[in-house]
Amino acid sequence: MNKELKSKILPITLAVVVIVLDQITKMLVVRHIPLYTIGTQFFGDFIRIIHVANTGVAFSVGASWSETARRFLFSLIPLIVIGIVIAIYFRNNTWTKLQRWSIMGIVGGGLGNLIDRFFRAEGVVDFIDVKFYGLFGLERWPTFNVADSAVVVCGLLLVISFIVTSIRESKAAKNTNEQEA
Repeated sequence: MNKELKSKILPITLAVVVIVLDQITKMLVVRHIPLYTIGTQFFGDFIRIIHVANTGVAFSVGASWSETARRFLFSLIPLIVIGIVIAIYFRNNTWTKLQRWSIMGIVGGGLGNLIDRFFRAEGVVDFIDVKFYGLFGLERWPTFNVADSAVVVCGLLLVISFIVTSIRESKAAKNTNEQEA
């Protein structure tokens, strides 16, 4: 396997790991914690493991929409977008190693939640509940899962890497222009 292809294939392991960890943790929550109850908590009530079903998307947006609208907007469109991202991922040869790993972390998180949307009638299983001390008017942060965490962390890493890359390219272009002058 050539080096270029290997650099594209290896990060897929992160997507697979995210999907597996996400589905295993959700299975354990569904099996051991009754819906809408607290299973355990840590550091007082700072972190709680609870069982929540989310038929919407982030922050339960769209949870009250019709089943047809939710299926289309929260399942089919994201599946198409993930397909496009993967196609672009394999065609692009300029992304850094961090950008490739970040993209696959996002893809893994997206697929982890899509599995729930397609195969769990109750919706996406969320279970990590963190106290937020009234910041932004929230006593607790909206409940989330491993897939959500992967999307957020890898999304932030991707944005930061694009900013750093842009700054480096801008400095390199400036240095080239100064040398030519």
